[in-house]
Amino acid sequence: MPRAGLTPDRLVTAAADLADEAGLDQVTLSALARRFGVKDASLYSHVRSLRDLRTRMALLAGGEMIDRIAAAVAGRTGRDALAAFAGAYRAYALEHPGRYAATQLPLDEALVTGSPALRRTAEVTYGMLRAYGLEEPDLTDAVRLLRSAFHGYCALESTGAFGAPRDVQASWDKAIDALHVLLLNWPREQGRPDA
Repeated sequence: MPRAGLTPDRLVTAAADLADEAGLDQVTLSALARRFGVKDASLYSHVRSLRDLRTRMALLAGGEMIDRIAAAVAGRTGRDALAAFAGAYRAYALEHPGRYAATQLPLDEALVTGSPALRRTAEVTYGMLRAYGLEEPDLTDAVRLLRSAFHGYCALESTGAFGAPRDVQASWDKAIDALHVLLLNWPREQGRPDA
């Protein structure tokens, strides 16, 4: 591909594709330069560093993922919204393992605050949880629990770590049922009027 065709967006998309194909750890500036048939130095006019590239990948993937989740939860509440949210999360994680891995990278707080995709992620996630009557600090605690549960399940499933004969989808559905019950009966923060 001609060097003149390089843009930050094309580089980030190519890096995300490479991550899905080979794994996030295999995304290097050298590997990306080889993919475009250019020298490594050619990339530095488009991205500052590998960290910059991976940050941009995280933002791209986060935007793609929340678009899928938002479409899935639209018009749903309660367990239906939770199941749709979780299902879209899981599907993205399994279909795009490298992109998903990028969404787990720690990002600079200023960057997170300024990112429309990450703000939308908070809006959709917190909006779904408010249907359970949760307010801060319970909202943040619930978000952390759900993220941990979804991420852990997807990480184990993607490596084939579930060896029992029980159907993986049946276990997932049961986990969503259990999380729904937990959210309905969330232990409220002490000192609040509804505690």
